Amino acid sequence: MRFKMRSLSFSLAALAVLWTGWAPDAAAAPKGFLETIHRHAMVASTSPGNGDLNPYAIFLVPQDMGVLKKDEVLVTNFNNISNLQGTGTTIIAYSPVTKTSRLFASAPANLAACPGGIGFTTAMTILKSGWVIVGSTPSKDGTTGTKGDGCLLVFDSNGKFTEAWKGPLITGPWGDIASIDNGDTAVLFISMAAAGLPAPDVRDPVTHYPPILHNATVLRFNLHIPPGQAPVLDKQTVIASGFAGRADRDNFLFGPTGLALDTDGTLYVTDGYDEEVTAIDNAVNRTEPVTRQNDAVGRIITKGGLLNWPLAMIWVPGHHLLVANGRNGQVVEIDPDAKKQIYAQWIDSDQAQQPPGNGDLFGLAMTPDNRGFYYVEDDMNTLNVSLP
Repeated sequence: MRFKMRSLSFSLAALAVLWTGWAPDAAAAPKGFLETIHRHAMVASTSPGNGDLNPYAIFLVPQDMGVLKKDEVLVTNFNNISNLQGTGTTIIAYSPVTKTSRLFASAPANLAACPGGIGFTTAMTILKSGWVIVGSTPSKDGTTGTKGDGCLLVFDSNGKFTEAWKGPLITGPWGDIASIDNGDTAVLFISMAAAGLPAPDVRDPVTHYPPILHNATVLRFNLHIPPGQAPVLDKQTVIASGFAGRADRDNFLFGPTGLALDTDGTLYVTDGYDEEVTAIDNAVNRTEPVTRQNDAVGRIITKGGLLNWPLAMIWVPGHHLLVANGRNGQVVEIDPDAKKQIYAQWIDSDQAQQPPGNGDLFGLAMTPDNRGFYYVEDDMNTLNVSLP
């Protein structure tokens, strides 16, 4: 998403809270998590010294490891100082103790193991063993016309680049990383959204928009982590294929972004272009991929309604899902068991975009006490927090 300048007054306006689709009853019991959220505040800039822009992924540090401290917040950047998408090479760390952010890690703009260069996306996780894994979907000119297949990069807990993984199935690591981390082994789920997408000026002769391809996948990665050594990628398995993908000049691309794993092994996925959240059953042990049928990949949990280009997704208390909308400044709470959208809250009401907050929201992460959540504002290049 391209960076859009706005005044401080707009930033203050973004703190306003607007409710959509639900009117509270003071006597009623809370129906969900968003009902408890009332305050929104900026906590830090996400732009490091090299001028990288466009914050994407958010991940909380689970424990002290290397130079990282428990409850610090890592954020990736997707754009460089020239605001070209797919060229950001930095991860910043925010300390809730000092209230400051600093550069944690950076990668060279070009690595032999990363086809096409470096552009960090919303795919990031930290293993219990301290290794940081981040996805790269690169571009040379900020569009899909020059994109490469990208890679997954591994950093140690001191921010030192260690190695990168590439391969024929790794075609644009894009969305949140859902994981099972056993310490010496781990399972990661990552969406791949860029396969075959042309430049945004290539148009479908009928729709006059960039063509919609159904090449996007979700991969399962099985790792083992030898003591004191970097993780080893043992196996890659496609567990879902056929998600919609489309190039876009302003937004780089549309593709599956939010991934959230349930305790029963069900993987929930936000399919941004199709405006839906679907479920992939038995994602942990599945050997054959779920494929696209009846315009969906997996079981449809919810579609349309308050969803407006659904992107990042996290679990919130009450076994509900929270989804960030890309086309406005709202987050949407979903009950996956009841297959219902509970309500939405406008966490970025920036009037500089239409609708307010359009194109501003990407990554989400719960605060350590599970009572609020962190989010990024792309237009201001900031890390923000929502609290009761």
